[in-house]
Amino acid sequence: MKVLMFGWEYPPHVFGGLATANYGITQGLKAQSDLEITLCLPHPFGDEEKNAAKIIDLGNVPIAWRDPAWDTVVERIGTKMDPQIYFQMRDHIYADFNYMPVNDMGCLYFSPGYTGNLPEEINNYSIVAGVVARAEEFDIIHAHDWLTYPAGIHAKQVSGKPLCIHVHATDFDRSRGNVNPTVYSIEKNGMDNADCIMCVSELTRQTVINHYHQDPAKCFAVHNAVYPLNEEYQAIPRPDHTGKEKVVTFLGRLTMQKGPEYFVEAAKMVLDRTHNVRFCMAGSGDMMEAMIQMVADRGIADRFHFPGFMRGKQVYECLKDSDVYVMPSVSEPFGISPLEAMQCGTPTIISYQSGCGEILTNCIKTDYWDIHAMADAIYSICANDSLFEYLSVEGKKEVDQITWEKVGLWIRELYDRTLGLK
Repeated sequence: MKVLMFGWEYPPHVFGGLATANYGITQGLKAQSDLEITLCLPHPFGDEEKNAAKIIDLGNVPIAWRDPAWDTVVERIGTKMDPQIYFQMRDHIYADFNYMPVNDMGCLYFSPGYTGNLPEEINNYSIVAGVVARAEEFDIIHAHDWLTYPAGIHAKQVSGKPLCIHVHATDFDRSRGNVNPTVYSIEKNGMDNADCIMCVSELTRQTVINHYHQDPAKCFAVHNAVYPLNEEYQAIPRPDHTGKEKVVTFLGRLTMQKGPEYFVEAAKMVLDRTHNVRFCMAGSGDMMEAMIQMVADRGIADRFHFPGFMRGKQVYECLKDSDVYVMPSVSEPFGISPLEAMQCGTPTIISYQSGCGEILTNCIKTDYWDIHAMADAIYSICANDSLFEYLSVEGKKEVDQITWEKVGLWIRELYDRTLGLK
């Protein structure tokens, strides 16, 4: 079976949780030996792992005819994708796009991450996807998140092949209900045109059914997973904080979706009981300055640290250095970071409003707004060595059984159902 997959980011260049999930899904699908994945990305950097999928760089797919020399193509795109793909795609340009801002190779530029004009780049992505859909052979389409839904719809219209969309989040999650009508329209159009809707949790599935008015029969919960820590991350030492200051960590985007202000309020309540705890708020986002000011206003700045955005090894060093990890999300479709914390043996507190809570048992759950319960949980783990040890050991055992290979099997099952093979 051949899968045409549309994504937006991919490790090692991580701009959000979508990169980690996209990587895990492609690796999990690779375990099904008869699956071939062609993964389209708007701005690959060339150092992406290519063992699970053939990567097509949409920023180097021509939409206007140009005739560069072979050596020029090799020099320009050889590290990002097979240069032969450029010429293969050029034979499937379907309209005169010379009016668009193409470069000397007839290609459009895409910004890294989410730094460009997103509405424009989403539209451009869809245009380029039309070339790819005409050039590639595939049995099914898999589009990740709203950014790629228009591309998935275009590919379906061109090929007549079924479309699966993967809902990693909705604008109801990102905006606390203050939905952007443009984003909602793109999301709903993708769902209306999809033959199968994969949702990262039952929580998200219910949002799709109730707020986007989708047929429950085509909506399925497909929970995320984690990969085992590699040797480098396993070797990171875990400090013994027994009898010393404890470290409590929030790690994620500092946005209203993630509930950072509830973490600060809970921290204040813990510090009213004990001064033997330090709090770390790792990440960046539009609420950074407000959180720094809030910490100062609460008089706890001497116990609070803002190390900024972390990636790669830094994340695991931070998690292993922590005695408690807290994710107080207001609306979290899934949330992979608690699983990563539990992999590191770090006791974890999550909100009931988090999709990952559907598959996790050995962690503490509170409502995001219940700062009293959150503070009690933090204090209890910090003050009770036996509770810390239990959550550390049992949490790691639990999360080690949650694998992308199992996710890949379930997605393959959904492919087969969508294609009418089962």
